[in-house]
Amino acid sequence: MNPPKRLRTTEDEAETPPGGRVEGRSAVDVSIVIPVYNASCWLDECLQAVTNQDFTGTMELSIFDDASTDDSRKVVEGWRERLEERGISFVISGHNSAQPRGVGYAKNKAISQSCGRFLCFQDADDVMLPQRVRLQHEISLLHPNSLIGCKVQRIPEGSTERYTRWINTITQEQLITQVFTSHGPTVIMPTWFCSRDWFLKVGPFNEGGKGIPEDLLFFYQSIRRGGGVARVDECLLVYRYHEKAATHSVTEETIWRLRVDFLQERVLSQWESFTIWNAGKQGRKLYRCLNPINQKKVKAFCDVDENKIQKGYYTYEESKQRPKSKIPILHYRDASAPFIICVKLDMTGGVLEENLNSLQLKEGRDYYHFN
Repeated sequence: MNPPKRLRTTEDEAETPPGGRVEGRSAVDVSIVIPVYNASCWLDECLQAVTNQDFTGTMELSIFDDASTDDSRKVVEGWRERLEERGISFVISGHNSAQPRGVGYAKNKAISQSCGRFLCFQDADDVMLPQRVRLQHEISLLHPNSLIGCKVQRIPEGSTERYTRWINTITQEQLITQVFTSHGPTVIMPTWFCSRDWFLKVGPFNEGGKGIPEDLLFFYQSIRRGGGVARVDECLLVYRYHEKAATHSVTEETIWRLRVDFLQERVLSQWESFTIWNAGKQGRKLYRCLNPINQKKVKAFCDVDENKIQKGYYTYEESKQRPKSKIPILHYRDASAPFIICVKLDMTGGVLEENLNSLQLKEGRDYYHFN
């Protein structure tokens, strides 16, 4: 690694354009971007892991403190000497307003004051493994217009078990086909690594603050721009679950609406008709939330529940159409592709997957998962 650059500490907010390099500073290979808000209890472990990276290129650490009321800033400052010894340049800024301005704002500021050709996103409460920067940098060089993720170890062990299994086991193809599920981005934000040029083309992050899923909005915009999604198939991050995490401020309904809109934009706009797989609560909710054009494309619901099938059809009582829309309910074997699957992943003991395989359907062509 090159000799250490001067450690720079900025008390006021950086005034550089979102994502733009700071004038007068030479570029480094990778900027590790960390937004901080009341994270003092986790920062030592997080920053120790930064100094443990085995990457041999040049690195910098860029931190933005979003009005922390604990001693986060003091903890970070305490790492000055150790970062210098490792040849890691360091810039920190922040603000002391009465209220934090949100994760999107803090990430944009941290990126603005950085100068890396590549950006490694790190949450202050997580811990990167020593090979993270090296391996993700290698993949990013091959895929400069992609968001690169990795597998994770969830702590405490057993928390969000289904979600963690999904993060670590979906295939490279499913990183693209399963972008509509309630799990959100198929490579999770705390594992993201990308080129600065790609960030500038897609970003910046939404700065709406609390309750805004800035990661999902950015992820969808990256896909709209033609960006790829890839994953290093090794565990490179210890991903911490706790009740104070910013993600808990986003409501399920907010995520639902964004998912429905993206599904309509990317998939349903290309289909002349389709079947909703699940005549129950989730399938009916999806139907109700579709725009009128896509509601007319629904040729049937399908299910395995004989009680639902025997009803014969679903009537959309809130419909303004006269007569009201009546959608047939069929057994899945009698229904025809393409399908939007509104059955929860990994909750049927493999029955759903067996049923899909029995129809010889291909994910991403004949069906997409929505739940």
